[in-house]
Amino acid sequence: MFTGIVEELGEVVAVADLPDAARVTIAGPLVTSDAKHGDSIAVNGVCLTVVDVAGGAFTADVMRETLTRSSLAKVAQGDPVNLERAAALGQRLGGHIVQGHVDGTGVVLAREKAEHWEVVHIGLPPGLARYVVEKGSITVDGVSLTVVSVSEAEFTVSLIPTTLELTTLGRRAPGDHVNLEVDVLAKYVERLALPHLRAEEAR
Repeated sequence: MFTGIVEELGEVVAVADLPDAARVTIAGPLVTSDAKHGDSIAVNGVCLTVVDVAGGAFTADVMRETLTRSSLAKVAQGDPVNLERAAALGQRLGGHIVQGHVDGTGVVLAREKAEHWEVVHIGLPPGLARYVVEKGSITVDGVSLTVVSVSEAEFTVSLIPTTLELTTLGRRAPGDHVNLEVDVLAKYVERLALPHLRAEEAR
């Protein structure tokens, strides 16, 4: 589990294509300072398992499902990536409960700059809008954010200077794809309520 509070802006060192998978090596001195084989590190919001650690970098395998669902299929050597180690029991939950299980990718539609913040419009893939609510939480490229507004086709978030400076979101341009993870609580509520709603409709 993660909190969506990015610890470090890492860099992709290498990408190796494998049959139905990929192996990525990412430099991140902070997140690798105590990392070991089997640990979880979120990369742009995708939970990956560490298979090797050396020289301030870690290597992880990315399976086909992850490549299909996330923007990691397009990462290349030199790309910056948001990094976060798994949450430790007893620490403060600065963001919200994040699984590192990407639900789909959105597209940056527009950016509106203000004096002290920036509003970013992001397109919603079909089927995800029902999980996104105004003032609710959403994870964008691994960053826990509060939804400002939402429609069936898009949502907006406001980014403070710290987020713009210390994460990849400060560099995303219109047309760029970003990983989205909706609030897992919304999905569980829907799953639990659906049989009852169907029963009511059948009456």
